[in-house]
Amino acid sequence: MAGRPAALQLGFDLQPGMRVGLYGGSFNPAHEGHAHVAETARRRLGLDRVVWLVSPQNPLKSSRETAGLAERMAGVRRVVSGRSMIVSDAETRFGSQYTVDTLRALKARFPGVHFVWIMGADSLATFHRWRGWTQIMAEVPVAVVSRPWISLKSRFSPAARRFAHARVPSQQAMLLPGADPPRWVFLTGPLNYQSSTALRERMRQGGA
Repeated sequence: MAGRPAALQLGFDLQPGMRVGLYGGSFNPAHEGHAHVAETARRRLGLDRVVWLVSPQNPLKSSRETAGLAERMAGVRRVVSGRSMIVSDAETRFGSQYTVDTLRALKARFPGVHFVWIMGADSLATFHRWRGWTQIMAEVPVAVVSRPWISLKSRFSPAARRFAHARVPSQQAMLLPGADPPRWVFLTGPLNYQSSTALRERMRQGGA
């Protein structure tokens, strides 16, 4: 973070001992399905805060179809509520392109905070394509929240198979924050069927 003074001014503060979920993504656009994932993790893991890390540009997605950062952050703010939800451009401030670098920067910035990485089951299905995905599992515990159509496939994904030994029962989800990684949990429950892909298609067709 040397030479990046903005990285020292993230716009939020976390105290040692807090249980904090980190929910990263393009959110292009954000929708109620994203909010459902974040709220499910917050409630089931007993989190004090959930930080939405709005990425400047997902390296696995086309920049031509990705809206500007300010627009996407505004979209997240429209679907979240309550002081427990924080919307952040920390990745831009850190200058990090990859999740593993963001995690390390946040852990260094907030020692003593019990971080958990949050993702939907659709992300788990392709997690093995992320840069440093095995290192991410070694950095923090991971909570995966079920999503429509993909949940079964994600449970047999390369990442799920590779770390099958580290999966904990959903009944022990409250113990995940602060657990020594690698540890992960798969959380099932009522599903929300909204998707960014469907919303972008509706906008292209001039729908509401």
